[in-house]
Amino acid sequence: MTLVGRKFPNIEVNAIDELGDTFKINILEKAKAENKKILLFWYPKDFTFVCPTELHAFQQHLAEFEKRNTLVIGASCDTAEVHFAWLNTAKDNGGIEGVTYPIVADSNRNLAKALGILDITNEDYNEETDSVLVEGDNVTYRATYLIDEEGTVFHEGINHMPLGRNVKEFIRLVDAFAHVQEKGEVCPANWEEGKEAMNANRDGVAEYLANHVN
Repeated sequence: MTLVGRKFPNIEVNAIDELGDTFKINILEKAKAENKKILLFWYPKDFTFVCPTELHAFQQHLAEFEKRNTLVIGASCDTAEVHFAWLNTAKDNGGIEGVTYPIVADSNRNLAKALGILDITNEDYNEETDSVLVEGDNVTYRATYLIDEEGTVFHEGINHMPLGRNVKEFIRLVDAFAHVQEKGEVCPANWEEGKEAMNANRDGVAEYLANHVN
């Protein structure tokens, strides 16, 4: 079930910063308390392949998010200790040294389960052992959530494991939502900051199509 238009789950999870300090974080409460938007992106595993390229890409654009009053937070089901080991591994060895934003360590999978983003293809109950056997790695897909200052989700997207994200698209989405918040206009297809938006009525769409669609 989509979370768009709903409050982000009110769940506290563990996280770690680049200094190795661990702390508790509640994404919903943080957005409201700091009056900031939050970009929360999940990736499958530390010490893998596509994942470090994404963490570095978000770091490279961190200043762009910050000037848009948006916090960037990474997340996976690895432990804080594994996160810290990866943070201390150099880029030329597949590491994420230099990443400064916090990373959620949802090792008990409480938040990932609530979001429904775990790679579980099948669950079978075994009567003999009275246990549930899971197929799949039980790690998260590449899920991304954009959350507003009230803790409401205004974008969610999920990529399969091999597909890395386009960080610039999330900057565009933050810009678009900020425009809607500030101007009350809606943003048409392929809208970018500085381009014309439109009024959400018949006259608005008619005028926009007449001027911008061949």
